[in-house]
Amino acid sequence: MMKIEKTPWYALHAPENGLKFDKFYNSCHEEGVLDKVTKELLSLALASVFRDAEGIEKHIKGALKAGATKTEITEVLLLTAAESANSQIKWAGNTYCKYIGQI
Repeated sequence: MMKIEKTPWYALHAPENGLKFDKFYNSCHEEGVLDKVTKELLSLALASVFRDAEGIEKHIKGALKAGATKTEITEVLLLTAAESANSQIKWAGNTYCKYIGQI
């Protein structure tokens, strides 16, 4: 089955810059210094942090296709959750101390 790629909305409405951005985005996901599995796992972590459901789905599929294991994908998602929680608790603690005082 042939996959049909849709032109992104931004490339349709601002083609000069939109097509350049699309080309840049796609080139960043090609294999380079980082292999395809690493790039997919990194992209998955970022999609998870940004709560991008479509991106999470895309990069889980991409990671599996690139050869990542279910265990690797799970560990990335757990690490992302832990780092997100850590960032949140630090921010909350700083704000708490600013208004309520030191613990």
